[in-house]
Amino acid sequence: MVFGTLRQVNDLRYCPVRTHGFRYSDSGRVMKAKLEEMLQVAQAAIEQADCESALQDVRVRFLGKKGEMTAIMRGMGQLPPDERPLVGALANEVKQQLEQIFDSRLEQVRHADIERRLEQERLDVTLPGRRHPRGTKHPITLVTEEITEIFASLGFGVEEGPEVEKDFYNFEALNIPKDHPARDMQDTFYVNDDVVLRTHTSPVQIRTMLRQAPPVRVIAPGTVYRRDSDITHSPMFHQIEGFLVDRKVTFGDLKGILTTFINQFFGRGVGVRFRPSFFPFTEPSAEVDIQCVICGGSGCRVCKNTGWLEILGSGMIDPEVFKSVEYDPEVYSGFAFGMGIERVAMLKYGVNDLRLFFENDLRFLNQF
Repeated sequence: MVFGTLRQVNDLRYCPVRTHGFRYSDSGRVMKAKLEEMLQVAQAAIEQADCESALQDVRVRFLGKKGEMTAIMRGMGQLPPDERPLVGALANEVKQQLEQIFDSRLEQVRHADIERRLEQERLDVTLPGRRHPRGTKHPITLVTEEITEIFASLGFGVEEGPEVEKDFYNFEALNIPKDHPARDMQDTFYVNDDVVLRTHTSPVQIRTMLRQAPPVRVIAPGTVYRRDSDITHSPMFHQIEGFLVDRKVTFGDLKGILTTFINQFFGRGVGVRFRPSFFPFTEPSAEVDIQCVICGGSGCRVCKNTGWLEILGSGMIDPEVFKSVEYDPEVYSGFAFGMGIERVAMLKYGVNDLRLFFENDLRFLNQF
């Protein structure tokens, strides 16, 4: 773009030397001359700049906050009041023309750069394009979906509930009243005295039974929170709660359901055993162990040389829980179970540190 002459800038509409008897003061003529001189110098500098960075330097030099235009305009305060609008109009015109010259030159420089690169770089148009890597499901999601599919094939529906839960649903309705020792085992995050971050997905059991009359057959996957963190524990982790309520439900039904699940998830031939235990919301209660998937039951460091690994807790739902949801314990019975998804995922995939699931290391996640 060729700027041409300064006729338009010197036009009387912008900075007349004499208009209806008006004559510039000495300071006005000096400022006008500085603007015209800056315009010529800036135009020459823009035309000489041969790369984008050099152009940006020129722009900053003349139009930046500390540039020459700003330095010249500091003299506006020395002008008589009636001259300031005229000099201001001239300054705006100079600035606009500099911007136009700069933008035009920038486009030329960028185009020339592309042409130069095309000449220097030989492009093989037959090469395949670079594809963006495709994401995959997280191992915790994969395990959750697999567990859900197995129980869905056994007739279980899926329910969800809030992660910020009231004390009643998280503890009291599950036969864990205030000052109960079992609360100390939970390592709970309290929002206030009556609101907690749920420590298990069992509150979904209470909410479902309050809403639905028997028969009920549901699993409840979700995120839970406890104040615990090491290679086998995380302050945030995932659980699946499952329960079934109907007439004449027995412990044998519980054992059959869980044995079927374990055989489908870990493979047939994996040994299963039930050990007596205690949970406030089930009676009788049992821990469920599987034969160590690492050593096959011969004993190793993972199973502490016992040949068995604990994977979940279970039991027959306590009558006190039925009373909390107004189910008649003389008519209905049921069982419940719960497992940590990270726990079974570690066993399924041979992961030795639970924290790997949450570190977002692609070298680890790409293996699944």
